Amino acid sequence: MSDLHIQRDHHLGLPRAREVARAWALKAEEKFDMECTYEEGDTQDTLSFTRAGVAGTLLVDAQQFDMTAKLGFLFSAFKDRIETEISGQLDELLGTPNPTSVA
Repeated sequence: MSDLHIQRDHHLGLPRAREVARAWALKAEEKFDMECTYEEGDTQDTLSFTRAGVAGTLLVDAQQFDMTAKLGFLFSAFKDRIETEISGQLDELLGTPNPTSVA
């Protein structure tokens, strides 16, 4: 198994961050056939996502997105591509450039 970790700081506040996280969940369900569940907390929400070969969480708070995922054997070969795709989606939703693509 391979681990994936993506972190993004933001200045959205929790209500807007929730909207962004839910928008990402919809994309993940449509594009990657993920099953997503969203649980709101007082100061932090948890978006859990899963499909065959992938399981993870996106922690959402007023200042940061913190995603961790475990990739199964078949998906671990595509870890870099998956990380780039997810990072790009989050950056697009946040309206920020992808830090890995900034020279």
